[in-house]
Amino acid sequence: MLNKPKCIGILGGGQLARMSAMAAKRMGFDIAILEKEAGSPAGQLTSIEITGSSSDKKLLKKLASLSDVITLENEFIDYRIVEYLESLGKKVFPSSVTISLIQDKLIQKQTLRKYNIPLPKFIAAEHKADFDKIVKFLGLPFVLKSRKMGYDGYGNALVKDKNGYIKAFDKLTHRHSKLLAEEFVHFTKELAVMAARTKKETCVYPVVETIQKNHICHTVIAPAELNKNILARARKIALDCVKAVKGFGLYGVEMFYTKDGRILVNEMAPRPHNSGHYTIEGCVTSQFENHVRAVLGLPLGSTEMVNPAAVMINLLGKTNGTGEVKNYKKAISDKDIHLHVYGKKSSRIGRKMGHITVTGKETKVILNKAIAAEKKTVI
Repeated sequence: MLNKPKCIGILGGGQLARMSAMAAKRMGFDIAILEKEAGSPAGQLTSIEITGSSSDKKLLKKLASLSDVITLENEFIDYRIVEYLESLGKKVFPSSVTISLIQDKLIQKQTLRKYNIPLPKFIAAEHKADFDKIVKFLGLPFVLKSRKMGYDGYGNALVKDKNGYIKAFDKLTHRHSKLLAEEFVHFTKELAVMAARTKKETCVYPVVETIQKNHICHTVIAPAELNKNILARARKIALDCVKAVKGFGLYGVEMFYTKDGRILVNEMAPRPHNSGHYTIEGCVTSQFENHVRAVLGLPLGSTEMVNPAAVMINLLGKTNGTGEVKNYKKAISDKDIHLHVYGKKSSRIGRKMGHITVTGKETKVILNKAIAAEKKTVI
């Protein structure tokens, strides 16, 4: 009788879980998904798809009974849910302790500050009456943020005056009741680094430059075009962040590179990250494979790039309709394009529906190829 393959349980079934599932399946492991709706992007790849709320203890017990280890697709799962899974005897990556230090952005920044990690100035924004206190500390403009549930620009607002603060405060507290304020950073580049950590080893991916579109990570250029000393400093800071939150598994760390040569950590995520999608074709071991390896406690794979450069561009929905590519022949007419489609049932304007990656020797050449391919891909 054949041994049953190890099974990784994932809370969440979106594209990050889908690509992690692909890596796991390729290595011979199984996947169990818990997602609120059936037929999720990751659920399409496994026969073990549990449908319902992640706060339902019966479903959590079922997931735990089917899984050897459990991981998360996003950091919005309440850390007490993770604690419950741990109480059932399951190892969860990231742990409830790590989630509790990352999920609330104010606590995240306070934790990183304890370890002398460079950050923008920040302060809690607890009341509408706090405007003058915040301005005295941060100056104008500043950024108001939800402490939880913020992503892709949701939960952020640029504040230029008192009236703008009051409007932003009212809007953001409908999303989450607690806010923080951060100084507005005048950066020259936005950077990101993926890092994996187990009890025995660590590995850090190349530093990439990220370019946003409507607050969504749109273009990733690997490696970032900065001198070696700056890149080495960014990689060290990323690993320091992971250690600061007692993190094991895979982490993405977003940073600002300023005009005066500083690197400031913006925020971190305890999971695969949009800025690491390029690693599927661009590196010896993708972020998703190292995610699988890390949560199973296996040796980590090489993070070296297979070509001197790689560019990834997100395919954001251009229509409101089905989630399929409308013009495959045009989309992949360039033989160097790697097309990824996430299997979402429906598209809407601005929604992350897939991505394209190009690798090669010259950044400018492959960037132009990627831009041209993105323009003619309709999804």
